[in-house]
Amino acid sequence: METLIVIAAVAITASLIADRRKTWEGLRRGLLIFLRILPAIGALLVFLSIVLYLLPSEVIVEYLGEEAGIMGHIIAAVTGSVALMPGFIAYPLAAVLVRSGVSYAVIAVFITTLMMVGILTLPIEIRFFGVRIALVRNLFYLIGALIIGVLTGIFYML
Repeated sequence: METLIVIAAVAITASLIADRRKTWEGLRRGLLIFLRILPAIGALLVFLSIVLYLLPSEVIVEYLGEEAGIMGHIIAAVTGSVALMPGFIAYPLAAVLVRSGVSYAVIAVFITTLMMVGILTLPIEIRFFGVRIALVRNLFYLIGALIIGVLTGIFYML
């Protein structure tokens, strides 16, 4: 994290040297966009936290375990697509789920959709990129996540 802060500081300093006015305008616009998005993301995080708190881990393992088959992949894809959590929470959660009996293939689908498909963030994405691009991007990444899950299952069994 410190490395990213240093890189950002160096980049901003270089930008200020190159054109002070454009740099301040860019920072101002970025802050305004961030402040406009913040309430939506905050509400989504609160909602997801409540849902994850109320859902017992035994239920998750039952529906995503080895015996769930293709239904486990579909549930993982839907859950990952609607969940909104950062990677630093998702990866330790994935480790706990694997130790509890969830297959690597299902975890691959869950993590891939979690990071690349955003149903809850779709309205924000549509606002910035347009309906067609947002829907096509999410559809392709959803299909890709399912393919990644199948390939993970195949390679894990080798």
